[in-house]
Amino acid sequence: MAALSKSIPHSCYEIGHTWNTSCARSTLQVTAGALEVSFKIYAPLYLIAAILRRRKKDYYLKRLLPEILQSTSFLTANGGLYIAFFCILRRLLGGFYSWSAGFGAALPASYLSILMERKSRRGMLTIYMANLATEAIFRMAVTRGMVNPIKHGEVLLFSLTASIYMFFFRCRDGLQGFSFSALKFIVGKEEIPTHSVLADHTHNRGPERGAIEPERERPQAQHTSSRTSIAALTQRLLESVCKHGPRHRCCKHYHDNCISYCVKGFIRMFSVGYLIQCCLKVPSTFRQIFTKPSRLLSLLYNKENFQLGAFLGSFVSIYKGTSCFLRWVRNLDDELHALVAGFLAGISMCFYKSTSISMYLFSKLVETMYFKGIEAGRFPYFPHADTLIYAISTAICFQAAVMEVQNLRPSYWKFLLRLTKGRFALMNRNVLDVFQTEASREFHGFIPKLDPRYMVVAPAVDVQLD
Repeated sequence: MAALSKSIPHSCYEIGHTWNTSCARSTLQVTAGALEVSFKIYAPLYLIAAILRRRKKDYYLKRLLPEILQSTSFLTANGGLYIAFFCILRRLLGGFYSWSAGFGAALPASYLSILMERKSRRGMLTIYMANLATEAIFRMAVTRGMVNPIKHGEVLLFSLTASIYMFFFRCRDGLQGFSFSALKFIVGKEEIPTHSVLADHTHNRGPERGAIEPERERPQAQHTSSRTSIAALTQRLLESVCKHGPRHRCCKHYHDNCISYCVKGFIRMFSVGYLIQCCLKVPSTFRQIFTKPSRLLSLLYNKENFQLGAFLGSFVSIYKGTSCFLRWVRNLDDELHALVAGFLAGISMCFYKSTSISMYLFSKLVETMYFKGIEAGRFPYFPHADTLIYAISTAICFQAAVMEVQNLRPSYWKFLLRLTKGRFALMNRNVLDVFQTEASREFHGFIPKLDPRYMVVAPAVDVQLD
């Protein structure tokens, strides 16, 4: 591990802004590029969000543009201030240390930029960056041999997280806001506990003691031919299968037996996952569909579409099936069932392994538990903790982006390249190899063309002996 006190005397031009000798002009170029990219990111994002939330006309006229510009200024400042502090630290310290080019320059830049963002978005950004930073730290530890990775570790982490999340979901006032609504959509409102105030308003109460409702007399159809139609016969068959079957008295899925309840949950969430993955791939294949119609088949029958569908569908069916099984075994409906059912349902991630999903949900769980501790008076409240955590987390990610990009999540590295219009990859990482972090490993020996007149350290010259 590189010593923190070790330094190199190179200028910021030789390492950082190798495309321009001027610190001021380089900062302006990065800022201008970040401004353009940030606006292209946030303008459609806010517009789509406004449409989905069915905002009124007043929002579009008075609030939409200011919110877009505020978020744009935040992201722009994050990129522009980084290169500014990169140069400032070089002048103050007289050289570069292993921590100054990444963490040192990004820390003040990230702190000042997050203050420009709306308070309602700071928490979400903090969770995202803390997730990235935690993953980067773990990868750094693995690279240095300090930690041994666990096989299927993302699945185990997701199972533990899902277990606690589902327990909170089943407890009264355990979850609120978006988390509660998301889980209610995924696993269904039938799993909301009956003692919850929300439960009384989210599903109709069925007959007491789990009795199956007798079929009500149906009015005779106007056309007798509809009785013999295939659709009508199929519908009656499905209704018969769903209603006449095993269902424990504690189960709240009054219109289905336990088996059909699990099967329906699988089909519903499998369809949702399949459609989500298809929609995510539409932008990348939209242009090619017109020139190569065969791309449409690859879009519909992509392996990842079925993997995400299997993940969501099996999660719901395993959770519901385990919950029903425990009701039959214990003859009661208990919140503790959610711990077991959630853990077993987490095994469904084997169909769609994702470290990003596991880490993000784990970060959200830590946040949830921390705020519950504050409400209970067990944890202290730190003002502006979100801004500090965001700044530190972003600085860690920038440290990885400069010194060991192989340990940074690839999607975030691509985002940094997009934000800086590729300039982040133009750093002279061959010089940074002296810190023994393999900084140039992913750049295939790239050496920027520098003007010798503005270099502090003369370039090495190969001398051939006769």
